Amino acid sequence: MNMHFYRKLPIPKEIKEQYPITPELSARRDACVRELKDIFEGKSDRFILVIGPCSADKEDAVLDYIYRLRRVQEKVADKIMIVPRIYTNKPRTTGDGYKGMLHQPDPNAEPDLLRGIVAIRKLHLRALAETEFGCADEMLYPENHRYLSDILTYVAVGARSVEDQQHRLTASGLDIPVGMKNPTGGDITVMMNSITAAQHSHMFLYRGWEVKSMGNPHAHAILRGYVNAHGQSLPNYHYEDLINLYDTYQKSGLQNPAVIVDTNHANSGKKHLEQVRIAKEILHSCRHSNDIKSIVKGLMIESYIEDGAQKIGADEIYGKSITDPCLGWDKTERLILDMAVVL
Repeated sequence: MNMHFYRKLPIPKEIKEQYPITPELSARRDACVRELKDIFEGKSDRFILVIGPCSADKEDAVLDYIYRLRRVQEKVADKIMIVPRIYTNKPRTTGDGYKGMLHQPDPNAEPDLLRGIVAIRKLHLRALAETEFGCADEMLYPENHRYLSDILTYVAVGARSVEDQQHRLTASGLDIPVGMKNPTGGDITVMMNSITAAQHSHMFLYRGWEVKSMGNPHAHAILRGYVNAHGQSLPNYHYEDLINLYDTYQKSGLQNPAVIVDTNHANSGKKHLEQVRIAKEILHSCRHSNDIKSIVKGLMIESYIEDGAQKIGADEIYGKSITDPCLGWDKTERLILDMAVVL
């Protein structure tokens, strides 16, 4: 093989034993999962905000940001359930660039996956322990999920992964809500097929085991926009798009029809400031149509302490994204408070 086997890494069970979750934190995480499931099942009318940096980079800045979310959560708790994004794996279109904390716990240093595994587990544990938030991550590598499986409240399967068999089958065996993004080409039947697969039971190979999944009734859609044949970003969050998804769900027979709308990526054309307008338009669509309101369970927003994005380097600005541009804190706080008024 044309690869160097650098070192064998600890299995998830060993990492969990070294950095355990306490019974109290486990109960708190389970309570967060139950709250989320109640929203997806229609037992609660709270609105979900999966919100945070495009990718987690520095532990201190990420936790600073989540502490700020906690203060806002207390003001809007009757209307909104905040699920902080701690995205520790970053998909790269060409494979080049910063791949997230799992690969580089220090963005300015060489990749170190052992340190990365420890760093992402410690960060998720600290967020749960110190802010009482159950958090979200992207399931970029299904085989790595078990390093965080006892901590996470929510996971998303990205636009480049949603057609992959292993992602779909692994999602079918998770006990937390899983969002399936539409693919970059925009065909929502691919996303719906992925949700169907995730909601069904399967026998498959996972981490060297023959396993049987039970099916995940809380697998759902994430609309994130798409790219056309000319490489142009096009949105799929408008009223007509949401009605079309509602009609598609009605014909599907799937459990708990639901969508989280991603306000960034191709929906905004990566123009991060547009997220405010997009969020408000989606809420307007929910007020105008009970059908749309019945399936739109929340939003996914890319937000950090500072507006925009920057290059990795010695002169980095604290709390500013080193991947996609994010909405800064002041605008984020204002948006959340404004949303709570109209919900």
